[in-house]
Amino acid sequence: MPVKPLPLAFVFRSRAKEEKAPAADKAPLTDSKQPRHPEAPKGRPTPKRSQAQSQRRSVASTSMSRKEAARRNREERRAALERQRQALASGDERYLPARDKGPVRRFARDFVDSRFNIAEFFLPMAVVILVLSMVRVPALQNIALLLWLVVIVLIVLDSFVTGFRLKKRLAERFPDDNRRGAVAYALMRSLQMRRLRLPKPQVKRGERP
Repeated sequence: MPVKPLPLAFVFRSRAKEEKAPAADKAPLTDSKQPRHPEAPKGRPTPKRSQAQSQRRSVASTSMSRKEAARRNREERRAALERQRQALASGDERYLPARDKGPVRRFARDFVDSRFNIAEFFLPMAVVILVLSMVRVPALQNIALLLWLVVIVLIVLDSFVTGFRLKKRLAERFPDDNRRGAVAYALMRSLQMRRLRLPKPQVKRGERP
């Protein structure tokens, strides 16, 4: 009985592939965090080109949204600063900085703005004294030095009296509120010229706060 010849594909087939195939079939599906068998399936289908492009577009849109959020934050900060600037000019309590908010700080500002303070005239007096000290006349230089001493003593005394009176008024008006730092806040304001003070004065000189 004649023997049929074996096909060439059967003769020249790769035994290495046949030996690896059962191992690949038996290899379990593993999580992405664990090492995967080199012949095991990936556990997920390879994404199509359209899916990959859509994923890239989603990443790009996410980065754009971050830029948009950053731009929106900058605009909000700019608007907040503008509201704060207008509040400093108008005295609107809603948008004032934290150091200027509250009835205690407002009373301290009004107390200083309602009276004359020697410290607010320090800058113009300092200019006059500086000019006198630059003149090469011994008598004028001595007068300039004396004026320096007089101005400093007057400012210290006036600040002491202002702080003492303000502290007493605050204790009477706001006995249960936090008054810490209000006197120092008022004294620092008294060192500025009235037209340069921020927030702008809301009371006239001589008006009782």
